[in-house]
Amino acid sequence: MFTLNDLAIPIIAAPMAGGASTPNLAVAVSDAGGLGFLAGGYKTPTVLAEQIVDVQQRTNNPFGVNLFVPQLPLIDRAAVEAYRDALARENPSAVFAEIDETDDDWFSEKVAVVIARQVPVVSFTFGLPPVDAVERMHTAGSFLIATVTSVPEARQAVDRGVDALCVQGPEAGGHRGTFTTRDEPGTLALGELLIAIREVVTLPLIVAGGIHSGGQIASLLAAGAEAVQLGTALLRTDESGAQQAHQDALVDPRFTETVITWAFSGRPARGLRNGFITAHDATVPHEYPQVHHLTKTVRADAARRGDPHGLALWAGTGFREAGTGSAATVLGALWADTHAAVVS
Repeated sequence: MFTLNDLAIPIIAAPMAGGASTPNLAVAVSDAGGLGFLAGGYKTPTVLAEQIVDVQQRTNNPFGVNLFVPQLPLIDRAAVEAYRDALARENPSAVFAEIDETDDDWFSEKVAVVIARQVPVVSFTFGLPPVDAVERMHTAGSFLIATVTSVPEARQAVDRGVDALCVQGPEAGGHRGTFTTRDEPGTLALGELLIAIREVVTLPLIVAGGIHSGGQIASLLAAGAEAVQLGTALLRTDESGAQQAHQDALVDPRFTETVITWAFSGRPARGLRNGFITAHDATVPHEYPQVHHLTKTVRADAARRGDPHGLALWAGTGFREAGTGSAATVLGALWADTHAAVVS
């Protein structure tokens, strides 16, 4: 079975659902000595299986797949309908999907896919997989990682039997991996959260959130992390699948800050403040994934028009430092800077 000690470079590509994490990016990061990842969220099981086969055919190095844990059923349908009506008034030509009570993102089918394809590493976001799924994936030889954002979540993950924890701080771009949708996410900075969780668990810890420099990586590894996970730092690389308008916004002086918002998905996520967030964050219901499916039409139209104010511009707090070029070049530079920081 894979362990984090197998990595030549203890840097993991964050699984970024929605298109940014491509098979090309996963292969490039794994071949550079890190751990590449496919994002299983929002994909059909068939598409996910095809991407896994694609990666396996192009690299012999370990890689991972991330899965979204199913969420609780819809609670406030009236609020979601009101949000849909507001979006419809602003986008009269848009066609919105039906509002479903539940949506498990084909979780069971995707578990079957990663087992059948013997994926070396499987991680989970938005909660913990069922005990039987953990046992079956372990039997298939997968190394399992749970995303946690607090000490209580870390303890629950240990009890579930996973092999490592991805400790996600509030600086992280994209969705917070909180186990509940409606609660305010924690604000303890990544370094402090790492120390707090390290005191109560013995599992290997991966850290994620706003990491963009060798100095940060050196400090976090010295504090007890076994690896770091980067997402925003890879968004502008050659292998990224992020929309061009998204990539451009990361260096656009008009976008000056990131904020935590529920506006695009009904779940807390960090992105560049733009027009959509400003208009809708105060009124969006905290219902995921129903809100995500409602805004999908609006986001797709904005992408066609190249309008960053209608896109979910997910980004961590270090977004200005996102580099260009190949993923291998970005990882190599970060790892060289890490060594330099240790020496100095």
